[in-house]
Amino acid sequence: MDGKMLARLGAIVFVAVAITATAVEMTRKEDAPAETPARLLQSERDPLREGQRRCQQLGQQAANDAECLRVWAETRDRFLGRTPAPASPSSSERR
Repeated sequence: MDGKMLARLGAIVFVAVAITATAVEMTRKEDAPAETPARLLQSERDPLREGQRRCQQLGQQAANDAECLRVWAETRDRFLGRTPAPASPSSSERR
């Protein structure tokens, strides 16, 4: 057997093994992982979140609403990790 014939035979064997491995892999049935039911998180009532929703519904008028400005300031402080400033007596007297 010469070198050319041996190379061809090796190539044929390689292709046959590759086709067989592909066929076996395609016919294999994988067990689907058991799906765990998703747990719904029931968060407790968040007044800040409710204020954000109210301001969102107000639309453009929220820019002039004092309560929305307070809610936005508190949201910003919470996001930035700042401690909220104590309410000044003058702001509580305006209500």
